[in-house]
Amino acid sequence: MPISSSELAIVDRPKTNSRIFAHTRWDAIPVSAAVLHCAYFFGMFYLFPRVPLWVMIILGFIYSVSISWNINGISHNFIHNPYFRLPLLNRFFSILESMTVGFSQIFYECIHMQHHKGNADRPDEHGETIDWISIYKHGHEGEAEHPFKYTFFSFFREDPKTVFKELKRKNPREAFWGVFELASFATTFVILGILNWRYICFLLPFYYFGHCLSYLNGYYRHYCGNPDEPIAWGVSSYDKLYNWTWFYNGYHAEHHFRPKVHWTRMQAFRDQIANQQRAAGVRVIKPPHALAFLDPDLPRRKQSGARPMESEAVS
Repeated sequence: MPISSSELAIVDRPKTNSRIFAHTRWDAIPVSAAVLHCAYFFGMFYLFPRVPLWVMIILGFIYSVSISWNINGISHNFIHNPYFRLPLLNRFFSILESMTVGFSQIFYECIHMQHHKGNADRPDEHGETIDWISIYKHGHEGEAEHPFKYTFFSFFREDPKTVFKELKRKNPREAFWGVFELASFATTFVILGILNWRYICFLLPFYYFGHCLSYLNGYYRHYCGNPDEPIAWGVSSYDKLYNWTWFYNGYHAEHHFRPKVHWTRMQAFRDQIANQQRAAGVRVIKPPHALAFLDPDLPRRKQSGARPMESEAVS
């Protein structure tokens, strides 16, 4: 039987008397990380003509990983629990994030909220999914799409026009700011290209690869989850280093079940619903999501839509 809300413990959202942060002063950590990430982005441009190519290649790969790290940690938590009390600070932070990771934070929020509406749903009789980025959307016979295709093709499937229309329907003002953010990061890239065209040619492959890594992360956050069971929509990883550095991105089954739980409360929330998760067969993997293909218990893809076996569920 489905688990009702009344049967589950609710973790209170953190409260603070800070005049800057809306929820907790711990949010200073992801905010600081975002500022450092932005500095790293522009620092690469400064270093490009000053260091050997092999050093830049290493920095480029770090930049690729950092894009996924930011999107799935800093940016993702910001969507559900904006960090600041003042709307103006949240607006500035949103623009900063857009310039750093190379796409509109507001557009990302729209796509991500649509993701939560569908929760990686399977296509209907017309081949459509509620979730625009569902891993089943381009699959066949109810299976998830092959991870290689999902990882490297999803970037080119993004449809800014559809996102803009949805934003405009909900809030024309936010649609304007979304376009402004798109223009901001595009202008940044153009200026960098004008100043040093070799650098932008160097940067773009790493930029693309970073977004591919983000899609890889997203794929395994739902691969072998149960689209028909709310408490088991997502797949979790409890690797400590992963969650400490990615701001508890690993608690994804918990996040999809209660999206507004703050990242600092994820572990406490999981502890309270562990028995219900076990009963529902929530899948847990050992490595971080982006390395889930290394999980020793990873089922074959033809089993991806099935309910996880007990040996693969929450222990």
